[in-house]
Amino acid sequence: MYAILDIETTGGQFNEEGITEIAIYKFDGNEIVDQFISLVNPEIPIQPFVIKLTGINNEMLVNAPKFYEVAKRILEICNGCILVAHNSSFDYRILRTEFRRLGYDFQTNTLCTVELAQKLLPEQPSFSLGKLVRALGIPMADRHRASGDALATVKLFKLLLSKDTSKTIVKELIKTEVEKGISPKLLDIVESLPSKTGVYYVHKEDGTIIFIAKSKNIKRAVNKHFIGDSRISKKIQAEVFTVTFEETATELIGIIKERTEVVENKPELNKVTNKSIYRWGLYEELNDEGFRVLNIKKADRFRKEISLFATLPEAKSMIEMAVEDFYIIPSLLKIGFELEVKSNNTIPLVEIYNQRVEDLIKHVQIDGKTFFIRERGRTIHERSAILVEDGICKGYAFFDLNYQVLNVNVLKNILIPIKHTSDIKNILQAYILKNKNLKIVYL
Repeated sequence: MYAILDIETTGGQFNEEGITEIAIYKFDGNEIVDQFISLVNPEIPIQPFVIKLTGINNEMLVNAPKFYEVAKRILEICNGCILVAHNSSFDYRILRTEFRRLGYDFQTNTLCTVELAQKLLPEQPSFSLGKLVRALGIPMADRHRASGDALATVKLFKLLLSKDTSKTIVKELIKTEVEKGISPKLLDIVESLPSKTGVYYVHKEDGTIIFIAKSKNIKRAVNKHFIGDSRISKKIQAEVFTVTFEETATELIGIIKERTEVVENKPELNKVTNKSIYRWGLYEELNDEGFRVLNIKKADRFRKEISLFATLPEAKSMIEMAVEDFYIIPSLLKIGFELEVKSNNTIPLVEIYNQRVEDLIKHVQIDGKTFFIRERGRTIHERSAILVEDGICKGYAFFDLNYQVLNVNVLKNILIPIKHTSDIKNILQAYILKNKNLKIVYL
């Protein structure tokens, strides 16, 4: 759990400043679960330049609570949390100073979003909060007010968590929980998980990830591991300390995220192989009458396929789509598969028919195309996007505003990058085939 905060002060000499406003958002890694926002009477005058910067003046604070009146609430919301702030050394110092004046030694672990951004977004020209969130297209209101800056930091931190594909941040959180003696039981772990689409990570006590998987229902998938008797399930039951997760909103992002992060993190219970799982291919050939005939055959690396598929049923469903949407007659006698041909009992002319095959191939293949796939997001206000540039999948992103996705430079800034492989290409092509109402925006 994280306590993401921002503090406004009076200004003045080092360690003599007073707090004028504080905002804290308790964040579980996916959403805000609690918050505290308040003006604070510092009992000392505010420096003139600070009044100009924040808009907070002495008159506004006359009836505001003094720090000792809000101290208990601050301790309550920060209890058991890692403190997160943009330039956390400043906020942490101010908070410790105020508690020290009350005779209390406030201590907790901290994370700085400036340092995290420098590591995970090294290409950014500036790491000031205002310039950074502007470059990332993150909406920001009430700049230099505690609530506005803290909420922008929440959104920035959420993006940084997604960018952290090696899960360094989450591993540090787990180490902190171990230090505090927090050891959730299996039932508690399951109860803490959502019944949503996403990727989940099984951790040992030292934070190491031993298993990664995607699911349309994270809670149900993890529960199956906890009651299962397979080799992997028994290993998970014996070694699990906690399970973390990331919602992906869509199955496509879940599949891509799982594949790329298994390769990067190499969990001991995930089988990592360079061998392709795509064993079936869709091929075309000319028959004696000059028609371009489609056939499903075992994948052949010496032939150029239209698309590859992991299973035969998946390949058959693609052909069903071709019959439905493109009126294409498949030749599948070799594998004993028959379909009702919807061609109005009339065999079209070779030129017309072959153009239908060409249209299908263009629809399926992503080679050379630049576009993004737009789907739902993790919340009602959010959307997701997967960017493909010149046929190469660059990554995925979640966004709140159309500006973020229609401005390619901003979109690239917020992308969680992935390494494009032939598997990723096939995942995308198969997904496009299965979802004919998919929103695809060509750039």
